Amino acid sequence: MSDVAQPSPAEVPGAGGPHRAPAVLQGTIDRDPHGRLVYTDGQGMVHTGVQAVRAFPIEAPLEGLSLVGADGHELEWIDRWGSLPAPARSLIESELAQREFMPTIQRLVEVSTFSTPSTWTVDTDRGRTQFILKGEEDIRRLQGGGLLVTDNHGLVFRVMDLKAMDRATRKLLDRCL
Repeated sequence: MSDVAQPSPAEVPGAGGPHRAPAVLQGTIDRDPHGRLVYTDGQGMVHTGVQAVRAFPIEAPLEGLSLVGADGHELEWIDRWGSLPAPARSLIESELAQREFMPTIQRLVEVSTFSTPSTWTVDTDRGRTQFILKGEEDIRRLQGGGLLVTDNHGLVFRVMDLKAMDRATRKLLDRCL
């Protein structure tokens, strides 16, 4: 053992401490006149129809993003896209909003039956809706107390925190889980 003090991760560049440098794109991103995302790489090659794909959209939504070309190949990996400069981050956020549609359940209003299939009436961040839950396997628990609920059409609804829901919603969900 050495008596020399070892630096903390915050003091080591790139070690994941709180003083990490902001993310930097190796190329540039923009939109073409048709609204498609365009990525120009470090060598000046232009790639049109690029898609932004999160690695961990639920557990770490601001980390791990891949810019993927129209051919399906990764053009650039961004470790912490949430720390990109505002113009690039804004473009990526708008692209992800178009690509990822996951309403958040705010309240469970009614469940037709506690066996499956059942019809759920829910209030979401996008308004009230109804959907059919095919089976109990379509409800998935997440770390941190959240849930993912998939309807019969494959649309995924998210419950951010089961404990934060109102008492009536928690009671209905407890009977369904």
